Amino acid sequence: MDMGNQHPNISRLQEIQKEVKSIEPQVVGFSGLSDDKNYKKLERMLMKQLFEIDSVDTEGRGDVQQARKRAAQETERLLKELEQNANHPHRLEIQNIFQEAQALVRDQIVPFYSGGSCVAEEFEEGIQDIILRLTHVKTGGKVSLRKARYHTLTKICAVQEIIEDCVKRQPSLPLSEDTHPSVAKINCVMCEVNKARGTLIALLMGVANNETCKHLSCVLSGMIADLDALDVCGRTEIRNYRREVVEDINKLLKYLDLEEEADTTYAFDLGQNHSILKIEKALKRMREIKNELLQAQNPPELYLSSKTELQALIGQLDEVSLEKNPCIREARRRAVIAVQTLITHIDLKEALEKRKAFVCEEHPSHRAVWAILGHLSEILGEVLLFDGNRTDKNYIRLEELLTKQLLALDAVDPQGEEQCKAARKQAVKLAQNILSFLDLKSDEWEY
Repeated sequence: MDMGNQHPNISRLQEIQKEVKSIEPQVVGFSGLSDDKNYKKLERMLMKQLFEIDSVDTEGRGDVQQARKRAAQETERLLKELEQNANHPHRLEIQNIFQEAQALVRDQIVPFYSGGSCVAEEFEEGIQDIILRLTHVKTGGKVSLRKARYHTLTKICAVQEIIEDCVKRQPSLPLSEDTHPSVAKINCVMCEVNKARGTLIALLMGVANNETCKHLSCVLSGMIADLDALDVCGRTEIRNYRREVVEDINKLLKYLDLEEEADTTYAFDLGQNHSILKIEKALKRMREIKNELLQAQNPPELYLSSKTELQALIGQLDEVSLEKNPCIREARRRAVIAVQTLITHIDLKEALEKRKAFVCEEHPSHRAVWAILGHLSEILGEVLLFDGNRTDKNYIRLEELLTKQLLALDAVDPQGEEQCKAARKQAVKLAQNILSFLDLKSDEWEY
């Protein structure tokens, strides 16, 4: 169409569509809930555009009608996506887990900073369980879910870090107030810092009733100004004491920037994270080694070199920086298990090859265990190649095969033979590990 002769109402609809398009990234990345202020804001913006579209007069023209219909459909699509992001089952799962963490903080941590004796072990165990469950929430690659999971994990891990730092790091000071008049002021500030630590935790977890991040930031900055103004008369021990308290305050200020940092960076996109890229590189090489072994005409020739390289891969994975990120920790754990399982497969194959050349009388029970180990070796080869989920028929078949081998091992009677008992115990452990690895491969976890 000649733009110079385009109908004014079509031009107006195109302008509205540009406005709607500019809102789309915020909708796609919206990671909150339907009662959030930002949700209401985006909803109002889109509804306003929808009213604008509806107010455009078509004047009975088919081209204007089509343009208005397209603009309305696009706006309604974004409204629907916004609603879906806020009410997605996995988003609600993240919120439910976060509420459990809030309850823990409210019951265990707030009383601690209000004069309680200590942080209970139940809190440490509970918060660790919550972090683990959050890392296993499936995002399906959706930006909104990845952001929501990242934001929630960041807050909870920050709380864990603040508490661990406070409990484990015993200060070498405070100094006696008799040392110098300024010590009394530093001691007073240090007490206020401890209270601020509790307030910060309550803010991060959304359980602070009458406090804001902005106010706490001002309070902490004021403490630093007060400490900087103190005259320490050149006393090294007092200067060190003041520096220690200032460092504590600066740490707390850093945590106040977490929410803004999460919104202004792509830290939630672990696909481009340096540590994850190193893990993926190790896994890629592991898969190449696995394929070489499974396709080789004479696999025993590759056993030694393959195991050496796989051990080196485990060393590389051990050096991966976790960046205090539980998702990276989980990704590394899974990668290490995958590499170790392939090493186990090679070890088992080697043992079975050596056994072929071993000719002597042995206990029937011991022979039965080795026969089962041979079956487990074949099953493990299939598990290593498995690439599906728990609804796949192949998963069900492999699970049943492993269960049968466990039952067969249970039926083996060692008849008091210690060597048979030990062999059966190791075989049972191997079968259970293969079953666990099959579950790990099929749970559709992603970082």
